[in-house]
Formats: sequence, structure tokens, C-alpha cells
Amino acid sequence: MSNRPKVEGVDTKYVIKQVEKQLDSASRREFGKRILSLGTLSLLSGCVLTDDDSIEKMLMSVSRWNDKVQGFLFDPNKMAPTYPESMITKPFPFNAYYGEDEIRVVDGDSYKLELSGLIKERKPWTLTQLAMLPQTSQVTRHICVEGWSAIGKWGGIRFSDFLNMVGADTTAKYVGFKCADDYYTSIDMPSALHAQTQLTMSFADETLSKEYGFPLKLRIPTKLGFKNPKYITEIYVTNDYPGGYWEDQGYNWFSGS
Repeated sequence: MSNRPKVEGVDTKYVIKQVEKQLDSASRREFGKRILSLGTLSLLSGCVLTDDDSIEKMLMSVSRWNDKVQGFLFDPNKMAPTYPESMITKPFPFNAYYGEDEIRVVDGDSYKLELSGLIKERKPWTLTQLAMLPQTSQVTRHICVEGWSAIGKWGGIRFSDFLNMVGADTTAKYVGFKCADDYYTSIDMPSALHAQTQLTMSFADETLSKEYGFPLKLRIPTKLGFKNPKYITEIYVTNDYPGGYWEDQGYNWFSGS
């Protein structure tokens, strides 16, 4: 018997049948059109597909609905694939919303990770303190929304351990991230607590380089690459939808990989 919770406004049997057919669609716009053809136009009342504003409104409505569905289908016990180190991609590509000549350089000596929101222990953490916590490693595939992927070895702190240690409210809906490069994003709490979600401090057994997010990034192999923030300076827990840099521009918020 399924342990999945009921989601308000979602016909679960219909969702499972229809969404499993459609979630692999590479194009959000094409996905939207297909959804219409499936008879779910009632979800999008008032939309006129020849009007750009209405199309964007429709796509955003579909995307928010898509978030609910992906959250419903997400299995916190299912692991992302792992790979032998012989399959690591060399060189691992740089990715950001800017070029490599604009990489932000963070001073590790003065760096402090700030905590806020629904967290009991909000004292800031230095890199030295973070490095003293138990570390794990994983060889997983980074999947970019642009269509490429690469395999890397990442080391760091299991994020669920960190959240529990600082007294985060793990019944809250969202975990948000603010970064030194002005990037920001957020994830759902079940994904935050997934065993492979990691506060990453190393890449290929070396201290994280500036290209890959020094001093701290999130590695979350169950989501697309843009949900893996680099240069993290603040983590917060909230029940208010936090959005994200790309998400606020129309990217699907849940974005499971």
C-alpha cells in the first residue's frame, strides 16, 4: 500500500497515469500544449494560447501543478545512480549564470555560514567547524537543464545530519539558500532530507575549487543542476514559498532529475 500523502486538489490516480507519460517532455511549452490535449484545460481556465501573457500564466500554473505532482511522486528512499570513479568526467564543466571570468572569490578565513528561519541553533559556522563534522562522498551525475550531464566525485556533510544537528524544523515545507554570487534557490524538505543530499566541501578528493563553488555548495543528485547552489552563505528553513533565481524566471521549481 502506498505511503504517499494525499495532495489537496490532485486526483492521484489520474496524475500517475498522465504525468508519467508527460514529465519527460523536454520542452515546458510543449509540455503545456500536451497537458491541454489531455483534457486538463479546466485547470487553466481563462487562458488564451495566442496571448503571450496568458501563455506564461498558463505555463506557471502548469509548473506549480507539476511541482505538486513531482513532490507526490518523489520517493525519499530511492537513490540516484552512482558510478565508478573511472567514469568521472574530466574536465568537469563549469556552470553558472555567468562566465568563468566572473567567478566570485570567497575568503575562506573570514567565511561564515549563516542560519535563519525555523532553526533552533542559529549560530554561524566557520569552515573549520564544518570540516570537523562527519564527511561522506558520492560519485553521481550532474544533469543540466541545458541538456548536458557530467559525473563527479563530491565530498561533504550529509545535509539531513546537519539539519537535525542545528534543530531545523524538518516538518517545514522549504529549505532556502543564499549565495555569495547573488544566486538563490530553494528545495522541498523531503529532498533536503534525502540520504544523498550533501553540503559539499570537496571535489575529486580536493578542497572545493572556486569554479565548483568554494567554500560550500549543495550537491543534490535527485534534482537538476540549477538546484545545486554554489558559494552558499546562508541556509534558512521556511513555510513560505521562497522561489529561486531561475525559478522566478519560469523554470520548474521542483525540477527532479
